[in-house]
Amino acid sequence: MRGVQASLPGFVGVRLNAEEAENLVFMVADHLAPARSSAVREDFNFLAISGGAAGGAFGAGVLVGLSQAGTRPTFSIVTGVSTGALMAPFAFLGSAWDHRLKAAYTGGLAAQAISLRRLAPAFGAGLFRADALESLIDPFIDAELVAAVAREHALGRRLLVTTTDLDSQKTCIWDMGAIASRGGDDAVKLFRDILVASASLPGLFPPRRFPCEADGVAYEEMHVDGGVSTPLFIMPEALLRWKRRGGHLHGGRIYVIINTVLEHAPRTTSTNLAAILLRSFDTMLRFSYRNALSSIANFCAANDLPLSVTAIQDDPDNGHMLSFDTADMLRGFDAGVKHATGGALWSTPTPGPPIG
Repeated sequence: MRGVQASLPGFVGVRLNAEEAENLVFMVADHLAPARSSAVREDFNFLAISGGAAGGAFGAGVLVGLSQAGTRPTFSIVTGVSTGALMAPFAFLGSAWDHRLKAAYTGGLAAQAISLRRLAPAFGAGLFRADALESLIDPFIDAELVAAVAREHALGRRLLVTTTDLDSQKTCIWDMGAIASRGGDDAVKLFRDILVASASLPGLFPPRRFPCEADGVAYEEMHVDGGVSTPLFIMPEALLRWKRRGGHLHGGRIYVIINTVLEHAPRTTSTNLAAILLRSFDTMLRFSYRNALSSIANFCAANDLPLSVTAIQDDPDNGHMLSFDTADMLRGFDAGVKHATGGALWSTPTPGPPIG
């Protein structure tokens, strides 16, 4: 279906291309800007949450810790990729949903869902069966949560999640609030399916298929982890265009939560296949996010856009990114809470060339 704009039956207009996503930033930012007759405005705070698999326990702890410290901003736009997509609805809805966020990452369900019992048959599309992620997501993403997202969407805030469309080899941007606003069981199912797709790391989980239609022809698209094509989804070009158009970010800020360690962390790697694959995955994430963050930092510094970033601190006791052991995830969560309540959570990266 190359060159044809496809849509999901019953959900036309819930997927955005890059230009539409930029226009969405303008709309939200302009909505929050002060009226000519009033100096009162809301802050424009943009949160981007990265992938990182089990490292997402850290990001969950950061959000809960900010709530405990009373320093958690209200985010006008929240974007999530991979495990960041799973926590993005809770980041979007605010502190009242922290109990679900904590339970999702520390309650032990991840260890059960991603276990040897859920291995797929040999020669399947992923190491784990398709229902592994579903069993992790479904208990926490229900009709109540989807309705709450719809209410915030109606107030002008936006929740965006990305997947990677393998057929087109492009990032797919999903307006989750628009989906939630449709209501009903179909909206809840699609909301869940997109989160599953965004977290479906190729090789580990099978791709998610979405029934689509273009020019009256029905077919399926195959989607995998959003981090394959977009490590961090921030849309800095849109922010710059809005800034040049007369908007301003006074009182607002761009926030980034990175669910992995950014600095080099030398370790001795065992010679067995599993250890090599896990170490390679950690290294791939590190390089990907360091380079993405370097580009964002350069952009923000050049255009006077405030940027606050946090990431997992290196610690020999950190579990690897594919360790869904409950004790490891609780340790990562507690580290995030401690970091957020300690008063030194955010930093601004120094602009410079891409980091190797």
